[in-house]
Amino acid sequence: MIRKIAITGPESTGKSALAALLADHYQTVWVPEYAREYLDKKGPDYQLKDILQIAKSQLASEKNMAIKANGWLFCDTELIVTKIWAEYVYKTCPSWIEQQLEKQDHDLYLLCDIDIPWEPDPLREHPGLRQFFFDWFYKELKTRNKPFEVVSGLGIERVSNAIKLITQRFH
Repeated sequence: MIRKIAITGPESTGKSALAALLADHYQTVWVPEYAREYLDKKGPDYQLKDILQIAKSQLASEKNMAIKANGWLFCDTELIVTKIWAEYVYKTCPSWIEQQLEKQDHDLYLLCDIDIPWEPDPLREHPGLRQFFFDWFYKELKTRNKPFEVVSGLGIERVSNAIKLITQRFH
């Protein structure tokens, strides 16, 4: 049995680092954020159809990495991220994403707090809206009745806090 943990939340909250460090701690694999790879190749200009392609590829990556997982699979982002991104930028979300969200089956969502400093990056867009987006993620997880915990702390403390939350949930 594989436990799937989704690392989610606003931009620049340490999702990628946390996913990689948790995978290392649990001696397993993690699913990188496909949007970063896609936009690194395509450039920062994107359309709604690109968000849909990113969502589909993110799910495919998750399925591929699940085969390699050693009891745990850590996912850097998931479909709530693409839903919020599409709704914020385009005021709509493709129905395919909404349908897949209903099927999304992560065992736990770790919602990354905004307590770490913003790090500029060419693909990040909204440094002044982190609280706004954090609240939106929180509401989405609550409304969808997803099992989630907020993870906070700086550096290794954040990883330790995430491990504690995972341990409390599954042991």
